[in-house]
Amino acid sequence: MTVLVSVKINDGVVMAADSASSFASGMVYNNSHKIINIYEGLPVGVMVTGAGGIGSESIHTLLKDLRLRFSNKDGMHEMWQLDTTLYTIESIGARLRQFLFEEKSVPHGATTWTKLRLCGYSAGRPIAEVWEVNLMGPDCPPPACIQSEHEFGLRWDGEYEALDRLVFGLGTRFNEFAVKHGMTPDQAAALREKLVPDLYELLFVEAMPIQDAIELARYLVETTIGFIKYSVGRPKVVGGPIEIASITKHEGFQWVQR
Repeated sequence: MTVLVSVKINDGVVMAADSASSFASGMVYNNSHKIINIYEGLPVGVMVTGAGGIGSESIHTLLKDLRLRFSNKDGMHEMWQLDTTLYTIESIGARLRQFLFEEKSVPHGATTWTKLRLCGYSAGRPIAEVWEVNLMGPDCPPPACIQSEHEFGLRWDGEYEALDRLVFGLGTRFNEFAVKHGMTPDQAAALREKLVPDLYELLFVEAMPIQDAIELARYLVETTIGFIKYSVGRPKVVGGPIEIASITKHEGFQWVQR
């Protein structure tokens, strides 16, 4: 498990993640890298949650392999070379899907469950976008835009509970327990739909400075880490150092904390 947070504002997008990786054996390691600049020098980054590898290769190393293809520095992947003047975030997402799902996951039985969040600027565009590529075992839908250029705000993934409670005012199991106490599933869903707008806690404004977005992203990851640490009944599968990167139009991809 992990926690990924992105904060998209007018000035760009901030990516933040913990560094815990858990395995079927029960081992948890707290030094995983979950954020990568997918093409050095371009304002595009990827965050990962879910399975940490495909076969015997780690997702982080595979993303670096793809980065090498995009630049064609080895001279062996001309068809994969990224045109830095024409690329789109959507087209990079399509390449992510092709490489990780079709070329890597399918030959290994297509059993990988991994979500990749792709953040950044298409070539020549003024505002960032956020897309996702989801490897869901035997299926991997086309890349999906979860925040277009003119959509802003917070997105989190991996471990939802702490931030769902903080921002939405309701835990992830609200519907389950509403049904347990007498509601039908449809009634529970309808009540949640009515309550969330009333309980929603607004933590950002589109015009906030990028540094404040960085501090907000750090706070949200820290909150999840603390919640998991002190929760008596929850597995300790979020934690370790926090990685943070910012992506802005003029400064591009910059590491804030590694």
